[in-house]
Amino acid sequence: MPEVVWDLLSAGSGGGPAVLAEDGSSLSYDELRATIASLRYRMRALGVGKEDRIAIVVPNGPAAAMAFLAAAITGCAAPLNPRYRADELRFYLEDLGASVLITGESGGEAAGEAASENVLRLQMQGTLETFELVPEPGTRTGPPSGGSAAPGADDVALVLHTSGTTSRPKIVPLRQRNLCRSAAGIAESLHLTAADRSLNVMPLFHIHGLLAGLLAPLSVGASVACTGGFDAFGFFSQLRELRPSYYTAVPTMHQMVLARSARHAGEARSAGLRFVRSSSASLPAPVLDDLRQLFGVPVIEAYGMTEATHQMCANPLPPGEAKIRSVGVPTGIDLAILDEVGRPQAPGTRGEVSIKGPTVIDGYENNPDADEAAFTDGWFRTGDEGYLDGDGYLFLTGRLKEQINRGGEKVSPLEVDEVLLRHEAVVQAVTFAMPHDKLGEEVAAAVVAAAGVDVTEAELRDHVSRSLAAFKVPRRIVFCDELPKGPTGKLQRIGLAQRLDLA
Repeated sequence: MPEVVWDLLSAGSGGGPAVLAEDGSSLSYDELRATIASLRYRMRALGVGKEDRIAIVVPNGPAAAMAFLAAAITGCAAPLNPRYRADELRFYLEDLGASVLITGESGGEAAGEAASENVLRLQMQGTLETFELVPEPGTRTGPPSGGSAAPGADDVALVLHTSGTTSRPKIVPLRQRNLCRSAAGIAESLHLTAADRSLNVMPLFHIHGLLAGLLAPLSVGASVACTGGFDAFGFFSQLRELRPSYYTAVPTMHQMVLARSARHAGEARSAGLRFVRSSSASLPAPVLDDLRQLFGVPVIEAYGMTEATHQMCANPLPPGEAKIRSVGVPTGIDLAILDEVGRPQAPGTRGEVSIKGPTVIDGYENNPDADEAAFTDGWFRTGDEGYLDGDGYLFLTGRLKEQINRGGEKVSPLEVDEVLLRHEAVVQAVTFAMPHDKLGEEVAAAVVAAAGVDVTEAELRDHVSRSLAAFKVPRRIVFCDELPKGPTGKLQRIGLAQRLDLA
């Protein structure tokens, strides 16, 4: 099994293209390897080596994929959200200790403002195989850091920040071997072959898109259609023109596909997908059922996080059994449910989902306090609550920090979400904690109603009360045109009460 990203790419030799753009242009595997090797040579000539952090601020698409792959085989890739403003970028560049910044062919004003030196502009001279790096004024030259040696299995290949919802974001260092093991595990769980094609709509500054959308298919010689990002209005055109065999996305993206599917039902059935994958947040059962009906293929729910180099569990494809409301069985890791003091729990008993294995980080970067809180006897504690059934399938009941404590009664937001989504007028829903002067926290929800459908707060509360105990029924339901989301499309429960003026 490859232990470094370059060997992983060298193992791929599919008969089809390696990378496709939305305009139909493509790169073969030989052209892909030659292109990123050329970019590596250019960086080394400018003094960038395996000990350097290479920040990437490039919009989604083939250029972002090339920048990431070239950075990962040269030193350490540090992709950042291209929508960040200069002050945000300045913070992340300093926090990561970035030595050089790669930005896109056009735009990048915020990146240029944030980095006063060592900026490389990634430009394409006509076709995908003609990418080159052009140094901006002030870029250094000299021998590469760490000499001419290529990164090894234990070298850090990728650094990402945690979301930092409730505290300063932590730096997650992922080694070359972590990336390779995770890509291989995802490919194995999805039965990927060189005949497959990924439609990557996930951001390439997020572990989900980098691993499940990009590296996993490349590890088996499959193709990757690199889009400019998720576009609900253009999604069905992408299916028709790029002919993927699968796409992977977060639940909110799937919901947006469903919201625009009425006039595309026939097109969805004939798209030729082999399966649909969902990860990075729990997929409500009604959404899963609707996706199955729309595409007529298996919908695979997986469970991942940055600290595990993405995938930890996945439901099996047929003929294996995929269990509704479960995120599947462990893939390439050991998993246990632990109580507050670290004791393993029996099947059916809730506790904290904890993991260990070759894709799990050794620790956060320069953060012993975070390590002490996260690790118990070698187990990484994920912060998620759940339980295992007798067959070893994991069922999540929510983030421990997102659980609502209503006067001592615990409410899982996921449970309330699912009931709200069963109402025909509700397109999207997110349940969250709202401050209460006597109970501490109260249940609240935000929903997006279907276009042209009238529904009231009282109707939805009555709908929930028919399925759940009274203490789980939202006391406030806010109607929104669009639910607040994080940069990767995930719904943000923590802090939502403040954002919606319910605090």
